Amino acid sequence: MNNDQTSVDVVIPSYRPDEKFGRLVKKLQEQEYPIGTIFVINTKAGRFPKEVEQMEKVKVSHIERREFDHGATRDMGMQMSKAEIVVFMTQDAVPADEYVIGNLVKVLEEDEMTGAAYARQLAASDCNYIEKYTRKFNYPENSRIKSKEDLQEMGIKTFFCSNVCAAYKRNIYEKAGGFCKKTIFNEDMILAGHMINAGYKVAYVAEARVIHSHNYTGMQQFHRNFDMAVSQAEHPEVFDGIKSENEGIKLVKQTAAHLVKQRKIYMVPKLVYQSGCKYIGYRMGKMYKKLPDKVVKWCSMSPRYWEK
Repeated sequence: MNNDQTSVDVVIPSYRPDEKFGRLVKKLQEQEYPIGTIFVINTKAGRFPKEVEQMEKVKVSHIERREFDHGATRDMGMQMSKAEIVVFMTQDAVPADEYVIGNLVKVLEEDEMTGAAYARQLAASDCNYIEKYTRKFNYPENSRIKSKEDLQEMGIKTFFCSNVCAAYKRNIYEKAGGFCKKTIFNEDMILAGHMINAGYKVAYVAEARVIHSHNYTGMQQFHRNFDMAVSQAEHPEVFDGIKSENEGIKLVKQTAAHLVKQRKIYMVPKLVYQSGCKYIGYRMGKMYKKLPDKVVKWCSMSPRYWEK
């Protein structure tokens, strides 16, 4: 690495990683912009692939399941690193090319007030049709830098950021308080909200592309949205007074119109069902404090969170 280059490390929490994880690490090692260390924080459960542990630049730490937290575990990775910029990824995201890290770093270097930059997520080849459209809606072709001034126009989307692949400047990360040390979900948006409310900016970088998508069932969408709403309810300093339902309604309307236009009207019932699951999960998550403990655990994607 040249002395004038910004130092960059990568942090990846893992849990029962599959063969895709090896591809991810290999792609990171092939990045044009040099990476210092790839810190993997693995939650113990079965065998961890030895071939990954032996890869160049990789440093693996193992933690117990009870120790894992979406915010605290990632903050642990930040503290392990000494780099000026730390990129966080999930184990199921694979860089689309060798320029992902460089494109994220470039945007952070261009403006000293930009504290975070996240990548565009492209649908995998096995992704279902509706989810492919959702990916395009949430991750459009045009980049954008978001600040406090965008709240009126963009609402909750101003705070959107995804640790599927996101880079953070250490100095602004620390000034904004870092990832909250106990959170069920959404640690990326909570931190982005703190950054924006403190006067910093968050960048969406469409040129930095990773392949990442899920084929969630309706019930999986329900559990996921329940946890998302819980995270919002637990952080009123970020989310109070900012509606997120409007964005969901806009997505459903645009997806339905797209299905009709593409003569795939037979998919509309599935869209309605999945959207209903998302909405009910979200509404229940918002009022989780009024629900019995057993119901909360059943609704949640992370029942262990409620045992802490």
